[in-house]
Amino acid sequence: MAPQLLNPKDFEALINGKRVALYTLKNAQGSIAQITNYGGTLASLWVKDKNNDFKDVVLGYKSLHEYQTNPNAYFGSIVGRYANRIAKGKFTLDNKTYNLAVNNGENHLHGGTTGFDAVVWDAKQPTGDTLELTYVSADMEEGYPGNLAVKVQYHLTDKNAIKIKYWAITDKITVVNLTNHSYFNLKGEGNGDILDHKLQINASSFTSVDTTCIPTGELTAVNDTPLDFRKEKTIGKDINADYEQLIIGNGYDHNYVIDQNTTLNLAATATEPSTGITMDVYTTEPGVQLYTGNFISDKLVGKSGKKYHPRAAFCLETQHYPDSPNKPQFPTVVLRPKEEYHSVTLYKFSVAK
Repeated sequence: MAPQLLNPKDFEALINGKRVALYTLKNAQGSIAQITNYGGTLASLWVKDKNNDFKDVVLGYKSLHEYQTNPNAYFGSIVGRYANRIAKGKFTLDNKTYNLAVNNGENHLHGGTTGFDAVVWDAKQPTGDTLELTYVSADMEEGYPGNLAVKVQYHLTDKNAIKIKYWAITDKITVVNLTNHSYFNLKGEGNGDILDHKLQINASSFTSVDTTCIPTGELTAVNDTPLDFRKEKTIGKDINADYEQLIIGNGYDHNYVIDQNTTLNLAATATEPSTGITMDVYTTEPGVQLYTGNFISDKLVGKSGKKYHPRAAFCLETQHYPDSPNKPQFPTVVLRPKEEYHSVTLYKFSVAK
């Protein structure tokens, strides 16, 4: 099957005077990524399977209007200023307390009411395989201090990786935690659930959570728990286990503490047996959130006209840990003037032999 590309005309608009468009990246292997500067969203990603057919392996919509009007699942978007949760929407820096939107129960999630997923980024495409996005988040936007200048680069490499680089600088002390929130199904988007995908995560511990999905502050060893993916197993093997952490999240929705030994670490590997597509996730970040799409609405219709549903995809969101601004024992997410935030993540695709 040849790639069925999204129509750029369905993404053309002016929002607050800024032009929205759809950009197409191609590499030497024939893989194609389509990205809109609305939310910096990876809207499609076509890679070859073991039969040399192309599969679009990320969930999403076929038009800008659908991204704007459907319930927010963060399909493929850049998430910030702080990815994941901050307890009760509050944190303190230099003895000053900041209040954020409470948009996930009693907590703050993924940057707030209008996070980086819902703004128009300035875009330029210097080459056929690279897109550069920039955005300046104003001081106190969504309650965060500091004018934060952010740059994100998507590069579709000839080694079949989507390489995402992030940079940020601030003029006031602030907190930063950026990620990409793509939902993957290596059978192809809309093609059933992901419970038979095989997954391995290079993590010996995870940040256990309370009943509102906020970390308790403890690092819990994965051994002898259903959260142990150190050896490859199917996502579905233990997902319904009678284990408090899984019951809280209605499945996997946990931050894994990556076993690090280099600057760029292999965090996880996922493989889908029927297509043979394998995805390796490399990152400079200390954590990765495994989310198994437990709350995807079954009312959503994806870009190929197929209905989505819970567990129709999984996310591997590279990140610092949730609620780090309130957990001094976690790796710091504080960014000060004259410092630079920098992060790199690769989603690398191949075919299992």
